[in-house]
Amino acid sequence: MALLNQTQQQYYRDNNYGDYQFISLDDIITQFFIAYVGEDKIISKIKRTDVSYHAQRALAELSFDTFKSCKSHEVEIPSSLTMILPQDYVNYTKISWADSSGIKHRLYPTTCKTSNPFSPQIDDNGEYLFQKPRFALEGESQRMVLQNKNENLIPAGNLLRNGNFLAGSDGWILNQTGWSSGGVAIQATSLISSGNNVGNPEIGWFYGFDGNALGGYNLAQWQGIRQLNVPIVSGEEYTVTFTLSNYTGGSFYFHLIDENGDSTSGTSRTANGTYTETVTAGNSSASYTPQTVQFRNRVATLGNVVLDNFSVVRVGDEDSSTTWGNYSSSTPSDNQDDYEDDTYWQRAGERYGLDPQHAQTNGSFFIDCDTGKIHFSSNVVGKSVVLEYISDSLGTDEEMQVHKFAEEAMYKHIAYAILSTRSNIPEYIINRYRRERFATKRVAKLRLSNIKLEEITQVLRGKSKQIKH
Repeated sequence: MALLNQTQQQYYRDNNYGDYQFISLDDIITQFFIAYVGEDKIISKIKRTDVSYHAQRALAELSFDTFKSCKSHEVEIPSSLTMILPQDYVNYTKISWADSSGIKHRLYPTTCKTSNPFSPQIDDNGEYLFQKPRFALEGESQRMVLQNKNENLIPAGNLLRNGNFLAGSDGWILNQTGWSSGGVAIQATSLISSGNNVGNPEIGWFYGFDGNALGGYNLAQWQGIRQLNVPIVSGEEYTVTFTLSNYTGGSFYFHLIDENGDSTSGTSRTANGTYTETVTAGNSSASYTPQTVQFRNRVATLGNVVLDNFSVVRVGDEDSSTTWGNYSSSTPSDNQDDYEDDTYWQRAGERYGLDPQHAQTNGSFFIDCDTGKIHFSSNVVGKSVVLEYISDSLGTDEEMQVHKFAEEAMYKHIAYAILSTRSNIPEYIINRYRRERFATKRVAKLRLSNIKLEEITQVLRGKSKQIKH
């Protein structure tokens, strides 16, 4: 049976170029049964599911330090100076930013010199602030309320930001028509069709989406949107920011409701612009849905507007942590030296205590495992950062494949794993396959290292240059 199962024409018209160098995990399992399982073979009988488990474990282990990592992720770093880790991320191999010529400049980790620790909100008396739990109201699903019924600490940072108008524990609830919890007619964000965009209104009230904005069309008095489970605490100051555009009518304002159901209203806005206002929560005694943020039309005139960049932050807690805030806002120390032709002039001939990991001007980063984000120094903002990383190769069926250089290593891994977990297997057989597993893994590493004599020779030619002093 031929190994090539497609013609040259089919190959060059397909997008799976170079796939002949790989063998699928399913083929590995099938061929393992042919070579190792059966009468008079090392394994007399075993279920395919057992072999599949050990094959996936072997694939994951070899992915970490043997297989060549081909995964990469490029993101232009926004003003937040963060990058979200890819879905199948396990560890990074290199992080760099690419210049206008496409040349990559290596970024180096801060090596435990800074981090983004959890920072709870604390009032003026040094007391921790907690989010009050509540239960579902009539007409609400339990998903709309706080999932944890304990009184949790409120983290510092932006309590509410629009993003895709998904914030807090749920998405924004559109088209609230009543003041209190009774008689509220709502339409969940997820039910709004993608055709209802700002340029093509199909319904009245708030609808989405135009990028990250929400459009309001023919909003009657008191109609608007709300967000549940925003930890507003009575007596605390909050800064609210939002942007209005495409305004043609109505009077729009925000409404903060604390844990007691008491409210605080913002100033009514009747024009396009970005507005920022600081208010104290709980100024007006009421009985609204606790810890809610609302945005609505105050007057009888029909409202038309696009809302964007909505945020609520407690005064004094603008940053998620002081450590991260200071790091992200400061000029990196590795960028404060003048340099020309790799010579640092400010301390020319005097930098005897230079730390090589900081003797670079590219920038630095650290990984926050709690939030699943990479944080960068301020000089990386706006640059295209390339993350090269490894995974366990178990993400999708297409990824579950093995390079042919490591095919034998896979068989020995599977065989050793099966034999070492079975009873009544002589120890000398287990030790034999342990040694064979180690040997085949070493051979796979050498093959996959892709060392070419001509390339090494070319690099070594540069080492013969005279060192200038």
